[in-house]
Amino acid sequence: MEPILHRRVLLGVTGSIAAYKTAWLVRDLVKAGAEVQVVMTPAAHDFVTPLTLATLSKRPVLTDLFLRDGSGSWNDHVSLGRWADVLVVAPASAHTLAKMAQGLCDNLLLATWLSATCPVYVAPAMDLEMFADPATAHNLDLLR
Repeated sequence: MEPILHRRVLLGVTGSIAAYKTAWLVRDLVKAGAEVQVVMTPAAHDFVTPLTLATLSKRPVLTDLFLRDGSGSWNDHVSLGRWADVLVVAPASAHTLAKMAQGLCDNLLLATWLSATCPVYVAPAMDLEMFADPATAHNLDLLR
């Protein structure tokens, strides 16, 4: 495994109960010397706050394609995908996995994923019945 020091990690956080664990992941990556940029789906906000992850990553958390400051500015998903040395989607909810398998991009994380030129790692997180469902297995097969 390559050292994480000075690596640019794009961390995609989705709406899974395991999202609270990303606080420790961000902390540990930053402690190891990585530059971490967090992108959250709207559903992820129900499980962990952007403020928590922004504080730990020392960077603003990106949540929407368009900024809500009235400027009309947007988060450039293409540049974001090119910036990263690695994209990690953790936790990856069953919902996000299904969207990824179909190539949907209705949020900043998924638009960035489709634009990413770096290696992508997905960490599924759901209850065992959801993980064992044939639909989830099919979606994971499509993503391999």
